[in-house]
Amino acid sequence: MPDSFFLDSNVCLYILDKHSNKFQIAKELLKKRPTISTQVISENINLYIGKLDQSKGFAIFHAKSLQFAWDVISITNQTIGNACSHFAKHNYTFFDCLILANAPEVRCNILYFEDMHQGHLIKNQFRIINTFSELTK
Repeated sequence: MPDSFFLDSNVCLYILDKHSNKFQIAKELLKKRPTISTQVISENINLYIGKLDQSKGFAIFHAKSLQFAWDVISITNQTIGNACSHFAKHNYTFFDCLILANAPEVRCNILYFEDMHQGHLIKNQFRIINTFSELTK
């Protein structure tokens, strides 16, 4: 069975930046139909409006494209509880911990992140891979 994988918010952002050296990697990952969470979509909206100064309309368009193009899993009360456990144990943001908590719910065994510890194995269930590590060598 091929690896199932989950994507971080930043990977989804790079799909719209054709001038970035990270665009092609993001494009290849997104072609393989990853799983993302409602948190990833929410964070993308927030980043587009706040940090990247895009319009609400553009942010909504991007969110809908993510929603309908890939598998999306919702955050539940159980997800939040598991995220709190990860947050207490690891040095990751709470939003990243939501993704760590969501991944096993859909049996993902790989998490592609931009800014987490390369190769970190979480509860012997899934491994974190720095999506763009080849670019930093």
